[in-house]
Amino acid sequence: MRYTLIRTKQFEKSFKKLSKVEKALTISKLEIFSQTPLHPSLRAKHIQGTKNLFEASVNMDIRFVWRYDGDRIILMLDIGHHDILNNY
Repeated sequence: MRYTLIRTKQFEKSFKKLSKVEKALTISKLEIFSQTPLHPSLRAKHIQGTKNLFEASVNMDIRFVWRYDGDRIILMLDIGHHDILNNY
């Protein structure tokens, strides 16, 4: 089942700050993510201490934060280096 990814303004703002290489890798990982959000290569998991937020990895440093919005929609909340998780 393919999911619709909706990028928030914060996600777009943070995405623009990534390097060209990081952006290319992110786009590749988001393609996998849209088809299988819990794919093992993404290391997706629930963010401790939150009710419905999740994180997944682009690489060992870049993470993105997301949540489900219904059965087939995922809101992309933020992306950045590992320390963005401190915001959640």
